[in-house]
This record gives sequence, C-alpha cells and structure tokens, in this order.
Amino acid sequence: MKILLIEDEPELRKSIKLYLHQEGYVVESASDFVKASEKAGVYDYDCILVDITLPKGSGLDIVKQLKESGSKAGIIIISAKNSSGDKIKGLDLGADDYLAKPFDLAELNSRIKALIRRRNFDGNKSIVVNEITILPEQRQVNVNNEPVALTAKEYDLLLFFISNKNRVVSKNTIAEHLWGDDSDQMDSHDFIYVHLRNLRKKLIDKGCTDYVQTIYGIGYNFKVSG
Repeated sequence: MKILLIEDEPELRKSIKLYLHQEGYVVESASDFVKASEKAGVYDYDCILVDITLPKGSGLDIVKQLKESGSKAGIIIISAKNSSGDKIKGLDLGADDYLAKPFDLAELNSRIKALIRRRNFDGNKSIVVNEITILPEQRQVNVNNEPVALTAKEYDLLLFFISNKNRVVSKNTIAEHLWGDDSDQMDSHDFIYVHLRNLRKKLIDKGCTDYVQTIYGIGYNFKVSG
C-alpha cells in the first residue's frame, strides 16, 4: 500500500515514515503545501496523511484539491489543532478520519488499515477471491486454505491486483504503487516481470488459477469471473 505523508515537523515526519516503512508500506513525504500539492496531483496513493498547518498553505486546501480532482485516496488529517471546528471542517471537505497530535504510531497504523479496508474491501478483515484468502492484519495469504510464503513486494503486488481486479493496470502504475518516487529512476519494468513471475509460480504451485492476463504493450489484468 502506498502512502503520502504531508508533515512539516522533521522529527515527526522521520519517525512516522520509518514506522510505516517497517509495517510494509511504501511511503512518500512532503514538508510543505507546494510539494504536497505537486505530489498529490501527479501520483496515486491508497492513503494520504495530512497535517493542517503547513508552510506555504493549509492542509485543508490539500483535502479540497484531492476531492475536486476525484482522488480515490483515503485521507486522514493529523494535526495539533484539536478544536471541533478544525475537525468538522476537515471532515466536511471529505477527509475520512482525524487524529490529533500527539498520537501513538500503532493507533495511526490501525486507522490506516481500517480506512483501507473500508475503501477497498468493504471493511472486511479478510479478503476472499475464489480460492485466495488474504488476511491484511497479518499480511498472510492462503490458497485453498494452505499458506503461501510471499515476499513483501509479491504480497503488495497481489493485493494491488485484487484491489483492481478486472481492470487493466499499466506497468507504470504498478511500478509507482510498489516503489513510489524511486520508480521514476528505473530504466525498465523488468523488475515487475520478475516479481510477477515469482508470485504466479507460488500461487499456481498451491493449485491457484492463474488469473493474471498480460495486455501486451500496456500492462496486466487480474481477471476474475463473476
């Protein structure tokens, strides 16, 4: 899952980013309104964490911008401002949740997981697609009730496919989702093929149907009937 962290306090930004990296997220960050606006306008994210008080602008304007552009990202406001007015304004603009500083990083992680479940998987704690069962809390994948040992990137790739099942996703979109800003520096998409080949082999070895269709020159479609 890919997250944009918009926070101007260097130490807090560093600690949140490190914690979320350790939890398996791809995390990009922005320290002011201008940088945040640019990233939010160019890249897609599963969740965006927005501080209200930012240099060069307001985090609330970022929320407004995201909603006006039709962004599908979940939005959590994180701010030292704990007045009911700020909370109500942020939620009225379209934010999904509000977390006042100081907060526990484990609580932030729980809020992110709950938000992604609500937005992508109807709030379910397990994701079932035919013979595939995913338990996001444990980052566990089972096929025909047998566990499948996946690397972090293989797991993220499978979850991304299932989140976008029956839709064609480009190689650029996959690269952005799995590697964030770093994908811009990559000369080819061969690394996607390697992870996808390994993922498919592990699933098929457990008796899973090969749902991935290659759309030549574009990307892939995780095709599930019904």
